[in-house]
Amino acid sequence: MTATRVVAFGGGHGLSASLRALRRCAPELDLDITAVVTVGDDGGSSGRLRAERGGLPPGDLRQALVALAGDHPATRRSAKLFQHRYAEVPPAGGPAPAGGGTAGRLPVSGTGRTPSGPGPAGVAGGAAGGVAGGRAGAGAAGRAGPEAGGLAGHAVGNLVLCGLMELLGDPVAALEHAGAMLGAVGRVLPMSCEPVGIEARVRGADPSRPAEVRTITGQHQVAVTTGRVESLRLTPAAPEACPQAVAAIGAADWLIFGPGSWYTSVLPHLLVPQLAAAIVASPARRLVTLNLAAEKETSGLSQADHLAALRSYLPELRVDRVVADSKAAGDPEPVERAAESLGARLVLAPVAVTDGTPRHDPAALGAALVPVLGADR
Repeated sequence: MTATRVVAFGGGHGLSASLRALRRCAPELDLDITAVVTVGDDGGSSGRLRAERGGLPPGDLRQALVALAGDHPATRRSAKLFQHRYAEVPPAGGPAPAGGGTAGRLPVSGTGRTPSGPGPAGVAGGAAGGVAGGRAGAGAAGRAGPEAGGLAGHAVGNLVLCGLMELLGDPVAALEHAGAMLGAVGRVLPMSCEPVGIEARVRGADPSRPAEVRTITGQHQVAVTTGRVESLRLTPAAPEACPQAVAAIGAADWLIFGPGSWYTSVLPHLLVPQLAAAIVASPARRLVTLNLAAEKETSGLSQADHLAALRSYLPELRVDRVVADSKAAGDPEPVERAAESLGARLVLAPVAVTDGTPRHDPAALGAALVPVLGADR
């Protein structure tokens, strides 16, 4: 029996949770896993590297690689290294700074002095934030502008990927090399080999003007908006899709969307014309995993609204299964109707962690996916 080829779309913590769940299914179902990752991140470490060095923002790609890392002790250690984030270094002989001043400035080698200029205060703390389906780096205090220098706030894996992409001149080759370093049990691909921008028309972004619609620019700003997103677009409007991602979609048995930040991680894939066309044309079955709670960018959207958004941005999209958490779904009837409008059957299962936070439990999600992905094998 041949392997079941699965392509999962997304970015950040949501895609990471999906990939960890799929890894748990892989031995039982013989899964061949490919992750297709958004490349619009402009916040935190990824935003700094994107502004300073150009190329793809590495953070979401790193998260996907780590989620697929092998179980050998050496590869697990490498995965932990990829996730290690440099902390701020206090001035020599002084206490750790609290916010301003010389925070984040690194000592000049052999001198004990710190170079002049501002440091990236608060990066490490903010970049570690986020909930399942969210993204690292939420919160203005956790971001550092492109002018910030030093290593503070950077994840080691981001620097490694940035270096590999510069060395090899090909992001796909760089990701394959990094995957080999981590013993990855799947493949990670960017949705485009060029970075994209994310823009949204948002109503009520200014709480004092709730009826006003304005354009919000940048993935981070869209992710933290307090208004209601009315439309979404990429810049450039029609980025070139990664050819290997298009090929993987055409050869897939299952396409999986979500969980994740709906407007900044999930929907962007549907706005890349070649990816959208490949998704519609693919003979694969399609599965949507819904989030456990609304985020800032989806404030006020029900789970049924999340499904309606998929159809809004890709009217030709047909879905076979929608997986939702039993408790998060609440009254399942609206979600079931929305799923049926896409041609899907709703599958309810307890897929959240048990501590009450809105995070998917990879083991529980994997258990819910086994009978779905294993059907008709």
